[in-house]
Amino acid sequence: MSESTGPSRPAVSLVPVVARAIGRRPWLWATALGTVWRLAEPGWWRRAPHLPLPNDHLWSFRMITAYGRANAQPDVEDIVAYLEWCRSAKRHRFGR
Repeated sequence: MSESTGPSRPAVSLVPVVARAIGRRPWLWATALGTVWRLAEPGWWRRAPHLPLPNDHLWSFRMITAYGRANAQPDVEDIVAYLEWCRSAKRHRFGR
């Protein structure tokens, strides 16, 4: 089993697109940061590309369960909808 690093990781290509989409939605900033923190591979800062990305196995599992194939790339709208759902669920859970 080889460790995948560098720009070939599928989630890397989403970083600038998602950053622009979230940048226009300040109400999602905290939710996005919390989600990144929860999904980030432990020790992500020690390995290129030095971004808090999920590990490849988790990413593949998420893509299979959401889109039916491991190499799927989620639409930005799907990511924003997921973050909106996370934000809503947190508000309801904590009664805000």
